[in-house]
Amino acid sequence: MKVAREIVEQRPQEIMDACRKLYEKESFQEISLKEISAQTSISRPSIYNYFETKEEIFLAILEEEYNQWADEIGQIAQRDDLTDSLFAELFATSLGRHETMLKIQCMNLYEIEENSRIERLVSFKKAYRRAFDLAGECYRKLRPGVGEDETRTFCFTLFPFLYGVYPYVHPTDKQLKAMEVVGIQPTAMDAVALTRCLIEALLDDGHDKRE
Repeated sequence: MKVAREIVEQRPQEIMDACRKLYEKESFQEISLKEISAQTSISRPSIYNYFETKEEIFLAILEEEYNQWADEIGQIAQRDDLTDSLFAELFATSLGRHETMLKIQCMNLYEIEENSRIERLVSFKKAYRRAFDLAGECYRKLRPGVGEDETRTFCFTLFPFLYGVYPYVHPTDKQLKAMEVVGIQPTAMDAVALTRCLIEALLDDGHDKRE
């Protein structure tokens, strides 16, 4: 019974891992529960014991990504040598390790949230808030004495920006062609460089306003 229980407990992760692998090559729309099942030892009907919809699987992946990222932000917040430039570099580099997170939330997050059970959505939002709050903790460490409003402004400027990073650094061939036609120059920066630039600008702006 112990072995069987361990197998059951591992199945949600097996399903998520299979979905992750498929998402590396296929779009959200192309991936189906049938295809996910074929990549696992779990039958399609059995998947419903863990996830009611494909969207719930993606939401679970997103929650896992945010929890891992929050751990990394927490480590940044604990540093005693934190400076503006170091924070910008460490935060941006950490974000760059979570390309799947950036991809999911820019592509289909609204649909994913709408087609997931409320308890699944609440669980994800807890992970999101943890990352949000830890970023605020980093800001307060860099700006001792700042008020709650200023901290929230920093975070509410930074986090919505993250939803648009992926399409800027990974435009499709069709998007590139359209941009060429209208004379838009695509960015030469990756997600790390783009995020680092924003954080440096936000910190400079906040510093200037306090002087």
